[in-house]
Amino acid sequence: MDISKAHDFMVSALNSRATRQKMIASNISNIDTPFYRPRDIAFEKALQTEAKKAFSEESDDELRLAQTEGSHIDGDLESPEKSTIFFRDGHGARNDGNSVDLDVETTEMSKNSIMYKALVSGLRKESNIFRAVVSASEKLN
Repeated sequence: MDISKAHDFMVSALNSRATRQKMIASNISNIDTPFYRPRDIAFEKALQTEAKKAFSEESDDELRLAQTEGSHIDGDLESPEKSTIFFRDGHGARNDGNSVDLDVETTEMSKNSIMYKALVSGLRKESNIFRAVVSASEKLN
């Protein structure tokens, strides 16, 4: 039984946020590891795809390559259904080659934590609405 259209989307987003939190924590724990490069995960494209599936949005704003012959290579270089792990190297490396910036990592962790809490709050409110409907229908019987 589906609770709502948004339920599966919020659960998927919650799992992605938990994965990102672990990755940021790993970056912080490796702040003194020589030649360590901070990693991050880009899951926004995957969440957009999930949102379109959940809410049946037909519009597609992505520009696709023309494939005029069957033997041409498909234009999708990265799958929108998958999250992408990348190195976050916007900052200069220290003398030991490590490029983890504690300020950036703690800021990203705070932003991610706020989004995680917002998703948990949304799921909690959704379940409260569901419980209220069930209890109201029990009172009618």
